[in-house]
Amino acid sequence: MKKQITIAFAAAAMAFAAGPGTYTGVITDNMCDNADHKDMKMGTDAKCVVECVKGMNGKYVLYDAKAKKAYILSDQKTPEKFAAKKVTVTGTLDDAGKNLKVDKIEAAK
Repeated sequence: MKKQITIAFAAAAMAFAAGPGTYTGVITDNMCDNADHKDMKMGTDAKCVVECVKGMNGKYVLYDAKAKKAYILSDQKTPEKFAAKKVTVTGTLDDAGKNLKVDKIEAAK
């Protein structure tokens, strides 16, 4: 039991010490979190993303196509101007690997 507790504390300390990282992907919504909006027939991908977030209580996410993973973003205001665009997000991923605490969002280079 002591060994398990020690390992848990060590893992937590490493995660905390790692600090913010950078994540690149496309800003989309959690209803179309693989960034594929062609079947929605709502016009542009950007319009579809914004409509799903505003009109259907969706959440903005960062979709990483390489990892095939979507991260729910803590900042739900800034992503609107980047809807359906490739961005780099600086932030800290939670322990579950699902939520990204956003420090900064900028257009990907």
